[in-house]
Amino acid sequence: MSYKLSGLNTEQQNLLNAGKLLPLMEEFYTIQGEGFNTGKAAYFIRIGGCEVGCHWCDVKESWDAHIHPLTASETILQHVLESNTTAVVVTGGEPLIYNLQYLTSLLKEKNIQTFIETSGAYELSGIWDWVCLSPKKTMLPKEANYKKANELKIIVFNKHDFIWAEEQAQKVSDNCYLYLQPEWSKRHDITPLIVEYVKKNPKWMISLQTHKYIDIP
Repeated sequence: MSYKLSGLNTEQQNLLNAGKLLPLMEEFYTIQGEGFNTGKAAYFIRIGGCEVGCHWCDVKESWDAHIHPLTASETILQHVLESNTTAVVVTGGEPLIYNLQYLTSLLKEKNIQTFIETSGAYELSGIWDWVCLSPKKTMLPKEANYKKANELKIIVFNKHDFIWAEEQAQKVSDNCYLYLQPEWSKRHDITPLIVEYVKKNPKWMISLQTHKYIDIP
């Protein structure tokens, strides 16, 4: 990994490349709100930086890595341990911009389950118990990442996304769970369409952003 941030000295850039420093946007202990692990308590680590550029992204403030403080992975680990969680979700932004081997090694040494939410547009690094692949049309996943996905989560913004979802589903493994999730701002119009689609195509399941309905992070 060699993602470069302007303004760093050589030592800082080397630590970033090694995943020992990461631009941490936010971290919080909450309940996973969507996908296969809905309802599970987990500590979320949101890493800043993304070049995928989804127009409907609900955390666009994560895109610019420069505005988020470089934080030592050991510091992140300490915060995780203080929460008494048993599971961590690494998300972004796009977390795979960075080398996540070091952070996940620290977590696994403490017997913490590791989950990642990613577009898959970059090479997969790290040690993961669960990979949620959420492909984006603007920057497709690396081919190798499809078969590593435990869960495929397609955000449905318009009717064409159903066609695109089927194209993406053909690339994952047979035991990968398939989810359709309404884009939040379109949920009132899109959710009924997803309900009917899943009834006709029961290999798919519905993912809802339940954390937004119950007003938690």
